Amino acid sequence: MWMIIALAALAGAAVGYGLRSWMSKSRYGQQERHAQQMLREAQKEAENYAKEARLQAKTELLKSREEFETSTKARREELAALDSRVSQREAHLDRKVAMLEKKERTLEQRVAEVERQAADYEKAQAEYTGLIAAEKEKLQKVAGMTQAEARQTLMARIEGEVQGEMSGLIRKLQEEARDTAEREASRIVSMAIQRYAASHASELMTSSVALPGEDMKGRIIGRDGRNIRAIEAATGVNLLIDDTPEAVVISAFDPVRREIARIALERLILDGRIHPARIEEVVAKTTEEMGERVRQAGEEAVYLVGLQGFDPELLRVLGRLKFRSSYSQNVLMHSIEVAQLMGVMAGELDLDVALAKRIGLLHDIGKALDHNVEGSHAAIGADLLRRLGESAVVTNAVAAHHEEAASESLYAVLASAADAISAARPGARFETTDLYVKRLEKLEGVASGFPGVERCYAIQAGREVRVVVQPDKVNDHDAVILARNICRKIEGEMQYPGQIRVVVVRETRCVEYAK
Repeated sequence: MWMIIALAALAGAAVGYGLRSWMSKSRYGQQERHAQQMLREAQKEAENYAKEARLQAKTELLKSREEFETSTKARREELAALDSRVSQREAHLDRKVAMLEKKERTLEQRVAEVERQAADYEKAQAEYTGLIAAEKEKLQKVAGMTQAEARQTLMARIEGEVQGEMSGLIRKLQEEARDTAEREASRIVSMAIQRYAASHASELMTSSVALPGEDMKGRIIGRDGRNIRAIEAATGVNLLIDDTPEAVVISAFDPVRREIARIALERLILDGRIHPARIEEVVAKTTEEMGERVRQAGEEAVYLVGLQGFDPELLRVLGRLKFRSSYSQNVLMHSIEVAQLMGVMAGELDLDVALAKRIGLLHDIGKALDHNVEGSHAAIGADLLRRLGESAVVTNAVAAHHEEAASESLYAVLASAADAISAARPGARFETTDLYVKRLEKLEGVASGFPGVERCYAIQAGREVRVVVQPDKVNDHDAVILARNICRKIEGEMQYPGQIRVVVVRETRCVEYAK
């Protein structure tokens, strides 16, 4: 039984092996056929790829060949154009070389001609020099004068002719300038004067305080004069008691001190308590209030002019001008008037109106300091403004408004003109009789110092000097030059507001009597 099973197992194993072997062979055959089919397909695909590659390579080759031919053609065209330009330039250079050679030959001919002419000129000049020398000798023998004497005679004659022509030219230029400049200047100045007008306070070097009675004078003087000494020591002024009935006169050159003394004395009189301690207390309080009044006066002046941006110290100095006067004209009101006039004229001339007003308001700022500082008020004011940071235009205009410094801008000229207009207006200022007479005498003396002057008269309050000359010594041309020389001498030797007109009169009078 086991044998059968074993045989059956062996037979099954043999059958299975054979079956597996057959199946393996069958599968191998299928795989081999599949592999051969894949190989054939791969070969076919490779052939397709090869064909496509050959086609693509041919296409790229054709494209590259076309691009090469195109670029080569463009390059050939460029080379052809370049060759054409080179040929043209060579032809042009050949023409230029030919022209240069021609010009060179022409220049050589001209040089030879010039050298020949120069030789001829030197030869002719030598001949002319000899002829001139011979003629000079003949002229000297005929005229009986040497060459130097003849030159002096000729120069004197030419000088006389030129002087006559010069006087005529001066007169012509004066008339032309008068027709143009004076008309426009008069229009601007008259417009400025008409558009602004201001009243002026008349102040002297004294102030008076009314007293309720004569017995108040004794109380002001005090026992052994201690009260009056205390007032004068505290305020720095002088009190005049006995000169005016029922009034006390305060005398001082410093107007601020004089005002402090006046207010303090009025308060002491109203209070009735007049003794040294009370005097010192009232004067100290009044001095403090005066500082505020001075500052307010400066601010008010700036407001009236329409300006801003002023240093506080500058406002205090400006306010002190309210208590200063020049020939009875209040300096602060004068400064405001000058500022307004400068503003009007600056507007007519298309200048900076604010800057012009600032210069006009500050032009006399030095008068608030010149009691304590040496120098003219123009120079002092310019130094103060320079320290306070004002611009160079402002400082130069202030320094030059009396022609003590050179004017560097048109604003300095306007400041001088506006200052003269404000000061010269009738009624703005007055002078003492002695000063007035001395100025007229000096004006006549300056004019009479020239040769040929017969008489001279200062008229129109010194605004005009009329000079009468001797007609046989001064001709018409000399009269024009004489008028200019007199003006220059007046400008150099005298100080005066505004301008002075010089009129030279030359006339010949023939008088006969019929009998």
